[in-house]
Amino acid sequence: MFKVIQGKVKNMLLPVTPSTVIAKGALVALDSGYLIAATSSTPAHEINGILVKAIAATDDDYADDRMVEVIVPMEKNVVVEFSAAALDATDPGTLADLTDSLTVNQEASTHDVVKITEYISATKGRGILMIGG
Repeated sequence: MFKVIQGKVKNMLLPVTPSTVIAKGALVALDSGYLIAATSSTPAHEINGILVKAIAATDDDYADDRMVEVIVPMEKNVVVEFSAAALDATDPGTLADLTDSLTVNQEASTHDVVKITEYISATKGRGILMIGG
């Protein structure tokens, strides 16, 4: 899960793909004009921001075309807190990819979505979002 700690952001309404489950705090990207959850293969420049509220299959409007709120960085160097699987105290300074829309993979550095700046625990860190191009 991603959470903004510092930096200028703006909450924007963006269209979401109908019948798609996405967790709160997930990084999201546009695909054919609709939001989808980012994946390990999503290039950093295609990621738009962080989903504000979870989209669940039990939502009344789950299968509808609709707009959802996304936190969009408005400047470079927006600092986020993030989840990780096996963060190490030596990881700050590392550029990292995603495991999925909610988790940083510090072992991969193809798309460089986050620059790790702080180790909090093996499952949590802080870093600079390198998204949006």
